[in-house]
Amino acid sequence: MAEKPWKPNKEQIRQAAGKTVPDIIAKDLDVLFCGINPGLYTAAVQHHFARPGNRFWPTLYLSGFTPRIFSPFEEDILPSLGIGITNLVERATADASELSFEELSYGLKALKNKVLQIRPKVVAILGIGAYRIASGHRRAVIGKQQEMIARALIWVLPNPSGINASYQTDDLVNLFRNLYDFIHL
Repeated sequence: MAEKPWKPNKEQIRQAAGKTVPDIIAKDLDVLFCGINPGLYTAAVQHHFARPGNRFWPTLYLSGFTPRIFSPFEEDILPSLGIGITNLVERATADASELSFEELSYGLKALKNKVLQIRPKVVAILGIGAYRIASGHRRAVIGKQQEMIARALIWVLPNPSGINASYQTDDLVNLFRNLYDFIHL
């Protein structure tokens, strides 16, 4: 049974700096979604993409990955649907710009080790800028990449954070649906 949703107070959010959020993973997933790193709100409640306004959960539903909009507090259901969640960098920050090049590069190496263990078909990295920095592929674009990570395809998608104004919800849904169709067709 899923934990009842709750909202952290300002002090709980402040104290979440540097905390980690457990991965939602299993072997042989269809897709492992990989965020950049947890935000403070997410780390405070200990559930991925939990900040109100984050478009991850509605986008999963609208693009076909889930049968309804799940709450972040229901994330444990995802592996039964072939979906997992992890992050490039484990430590929570107020903003991804606080992450160093070294942290992002190391995170991609750690992700490779994780992928070797759980063997997802696709790793979907949620953040083109972070992917470009971590991988060194400065001209990478949204979508399927030429390279792989430990036999898994790499698919780059925009960060679904509500502050990512570069992509409206309809754009996110279409890009996530492209991945869904690739996996399921």
